[in-house]
Amino acid sequence: MPEQAVTSIDALVAGRSEELVVIDREAVRLLAFNRSEKRNAMSSDMRRSYAAELARADADPDIHCVIVTGAHGYFSAGVDIKERPLVPNMPMVRPHPVEASRSMTKPLIAMIDGPCITGGLELALSCTFIIASDRSSFADTHLKIGILPGWGGVSLLANAIGARRAAQMQLSGERISAQTAFEWGLINEVVPSGDILLRCLELANTFNALDPVKRQIFVSLNRQICGVPLAAALAIELVEIDRMRGLAANATL
Repeated sequence: MPEQAVTSIDALVAGRSEELVVIDREAVRLLAFNRSEKRNAMSSDMRRSYAAELARADADPDIHCVIVTGAHGYFSAGVDIKERPLVPNMPMVRPHPVEASRSMTKPLIAMIDGPCITGGLELALSCTFIIASDRSSFADTHLKIGILPGWGGVSLLANAIGARRAAQMQLSGERISAQTAFEWGLINEVVPSGDILLRCLELANTFNALDPVKRQIFVSLNRQICGVPLAAALAIELVEIDRMRGLAANATL
């Protein structure tokens, strides 16, 4: 299929058997969860692969942005909890997907085109941006299914939408629509499902012209100040901007 004709993740992963599909579109790398029978729930092998692929993309000078998404009408249901009983006392995979995502020095876009649930929501919240389609929905069902969040979901959700709305989502387990998620500040944009891949690629490609060192510091700075009181955030920003100026000065020597 010609590249210009590909307008959906499902078309890109068609015929691929990998549970995590890696696709490059010029300077943009797409990571697509491809486990339809499990609603893209992540096995331990998938979690290891995800962390390894992010590290590989972060170290690749030809890649300027990463998009993480899910095929087959789902983003991800998070951890495959049915895997746990098979391995008693199984240790957590480290770095887990949120740790790996938050260590990225390049922009990481979560492209949501369907349900984004529980651990999948934690993963999306760890990205730089969240772009969702009009058929997407969001829920935190940790308590509803009797498990506790292990990837920082309580803090991430409260930082994104405030403690009261986070408590409502977490205690009720109810889904919210993409429009509600947008109004609450959980996501950046809502776009028609058929346009979401093109919109994410368009956004990702705007980063190509940015100075990579300055871009890296801005990504890092935004992560560091998230949820931090203003005085502390201003102090962090001052240190990072001074560091940026020092790097820029050294680059001209």
